[in-house]
Amino acid sequence: MTPLQSVQNAAARLVSGTQWYDHISPVLHQLHWLLVQKRVDFKISILVYYSRSGTVSSYLATDCQLVSHEARRRLFSANWRTYVMRRTYSQFGDRCFAAAGPKLWR
Repeated sequence: MTPLQSVQNAAARLVSGTQWYDHISPVLHQLHWLLVQKRVDFKISILVYYSRSGTVSSYLATDCQLVSHEARRRLFSANWRTYVMRRTYSQFGDRCFAAAGPKLWR
């Protein structure tokens, strides 16, 4: 469990008044709170959706390029509206929006 997740669990216990030995999953579900990693994935997916619809800043829209816009030839996958998957060489690079956004969207 990450430190941020334990802070969220402690806040849920404080808000709901549950004891430390009770399971936290039903409390998080009752409060409609997502786990921290799922919340991050949700926010990135929302930004990719906004870049697809054109309602996001231009610097974010350039990070998510469709395969049909990048290809020099007409590809079969251009009809699927998939994004170009950036190649990264480290875990830190996997976390950038240009790599994580298209990976979550597929």
